[in-house]
Amino acid sequence: MNTEVQLSDRLSAVAEYVLQGHPMADIGTDHALLPVYLIQKGIVPQAVAGDIHRGPAQAAERQVQAAGLSSRVSVRIGDGLAVLSPGEAATVTIAGMGGGTMAEILNSAGDALIGVRRLVLQPNIGERIVREWLAAHHWKLIDERLIEEDGLLYEVMAADRSDPAEAEAWNQTLYSKTLPNGIEIPRDVVMLLGPYLIDRPSELFVKKWSRYVNKQEERIEQIGRSNQPEAERKRNQWIAEKEAIEEVLRWVSR
Repeated sequence: MNTEVQLSDRLSAVAEYVLQGHPMADIGTDHALLPVYLIQKGIVPQAVAGDIHRGPAQAAERQVQAAGLSSRVSVRIGDGLAVLSPGEAATVTIAGMGGGTMAEILNSAGDALIGVRRLVLQPNIGERIVREWLAAHHWKLIDERLIEEDGLLYEVMAADRSDPAEAEAWNQTLYSKTLPNGIEIPRDVVMLLGPYLIDRPSELFVKKWSRYVNKQEERIEQIGRSNQPEAERKRNQWIAEKEAIEEVLRWVSR
């Protein structure tokens, strides 16, 4: 009897954004839990499970075989989107790695992104890098969620492909935020905090960014001990960012 896969809260949030009825690809799949789950639930008909490392790929293969889905989930070893052929997937999911690594994978994708209509991305760190990449490459961020799992906070983002003009207009509006007191939030801070998360603030949002502000205060104090000109520039940048975040937190905590 084939065992049904159960997902963590983090991967469940990723699964909710996958386009139904169309093939998907999971990059950095590890144990292929997400592709197996999506097929078992009838959400997608076919899937590619890719991982650069042989060990996780072998674990994924075992998972797929145990689920009796070898004909529907193709496990492949390769670097990023090199495992995917053009037009092979409508949704690509990448979860559980740094935002910088995600941007590198997407930058190197080439023709593999042909036919991909949606990206579902869950960076462990570097969320701003991911949003900047999406905006720069004509993807529309359509939603995002903040998830807590085992004491850690994760952001899940969904973005749809668009033509350059539409994406530019979309992103111009999306990343332009003004607080009720008339203060405009700097675009790079909106990129950091997340435009939808600012609009729908939660206890987790306040928790995450209060922690961040506390860490920034420590970093500002440490770098203030340096006499280097670059240190002074960095310190001023961090102070401005911290103050902008604190302004947002004041309003969303009301």
